[in-house]
Amino acid sequence: MSLLPYALARHFLFGIDPEVAHDLTLHGLATVQGTPLEWAYCNARVDDPITLAGLKFPNRVGLAAGLDKNARCIDGLGAMGFGFIEVGTVTPLAQAGNPKPRMFRLPKANALINRLGFNNGGLDAFVANVQRSSLRQQKSPTMLLGLNIGKNATTPIERATDDYLICLEGVYPHADYVTVNISSPNTKNLRALQSDEALDALLGAVAAKREALANQHQKRVPIFVKIAPDLDEAQIDVIAATLKRYGTGSDGQPNDAFGVVATNTTLKRDAVKGLPHADEAGGLSGAPVLEMSNQVITRLRAALGKNFPIIGVGGIMSAADAVSKIEAGADVVQIYTGLIYQGPDLVKQAALAIEKSCSPR
Repeated sequence: MSLLPYALARHFLFGIDPEVAHDLTLHGLATVQGTPLEWAYCNARVDDPITLAGLKFPNRVGLAAGLDKNARCIDGLGAMGFGFIEVGTVTPLAQAGNPKPRMFRLPKANALINRLGFNNGGLDAFVANVQRSSLRQQKSPTMLLGLNIGKNATTPIERATDDYLICLEGVYPHADYVTVNISSPNTKNLRALQSDEALDALLGAVAAKREALANQHQKRVPIFVKIAPDLDEAQIDVIAATLKRYGTGSDGQPNDAFGVVATNTTLKRDAVKGLPHADEAGGLSGAPVLEMSNQVITRLRAALGKNFPIIGVGGIMSAADAVSKIEAGADVVQIYTGLIYQGPDLVKQAALAIEKSCSPR
C-alpha cells in the first residue's frame, strides 16, 4: 500500500482546476519517478500473469491512455503496480488541443468530462520520452507498454490513414502493443472511422504497414483498436466482423494481429443530467460509463469468440467494477478516472480481486 494517504492529495487536487491538477500530478510523477520519493505512492505489483495477443501481461490491470499523453511518466505510473501502461494519444505533429477550460469534474457521479482534443507534443517528443524511460532500457521489463496513436485535428478525415501510418512507423520499435484510437469524441469526424468501409480501409492499410514493420524490426507488435461505448448492436457486430477479418488466422483462431479496447468515453448524459457541468461538450468518463462499456464488451465477446483479445475499460471505480469487466468478457482491464477518484490503491485492489475471481474454484 502507498505510504501517502491519497485522501490528503485528493482534497488538495480537487480544490483546484482539473487540468491544473492533472498537470501538477504529472509534473510531480515525472520529478520523483526513479527516486526514493516514489515510495510515497508505489504499490507492489500483483503477480497474476496472463498471455494475451502473444504478450505476457504481469497482471490484468492497466492504465488507460489519456492520462500521460506525452509518455513523460511511464516509470512513475508503473510503480503503482500496473501490469501494463498505455500512453498517448500521440499525433504526428504537436498540437495544443481544444480551447480551455476543457476538463470538468462531476464528483456526485464519480465522473469527468473532457474535451482535451489530443493535446500532445508530437511524435518525435513522444518517442524520445518513451526511449528515456527505465522500462524501455530493461532487458527483462517488469510490465508491458502500449502506445496509443491518433490523427492531427487539421488532417482531413479522408487522409486520416496517413497520420495513423506515420505514427505506427514511429512508435512500432518501442511498443509492446499499439492502440489505434478511432473513438475520441473530441476530434471532429474521428468516430466516422468506426463505420464499415472506413474501418476496413484503415485496418487494411495498418495491417499492410505492420507486416512491413514486422519484417524490418523482426518483431510482431499486436494492434488494438479503441472503440466508443455509443454504439448499437448492429454497429458493434460490424466492427467485430471487420476485426475478425484481420485478426483471425486460416485455422479460425485469433492470430495475435488485432485486438480491441472497449471502450472510450461517452457523449451520453442521461446518468448525470442536472449535475453541474453535465452539459459541457466532450467525453464523459467514470462510473456512468461502467454498464455501457460492459454491454459493448459482452456483445463483442459473443461476436468475436472466446479467444479474441479484449481490453475492457470504462467506469472502473472499485475492485468489484474491475471484476465485472472480466465477467462481461474482457481479458484484462484499464483504469483512468477511477485512479483520479480513488488513488493508486485501486490498482492493487482491482488486481487482487480479479486474481481471486479468475482462480480455479
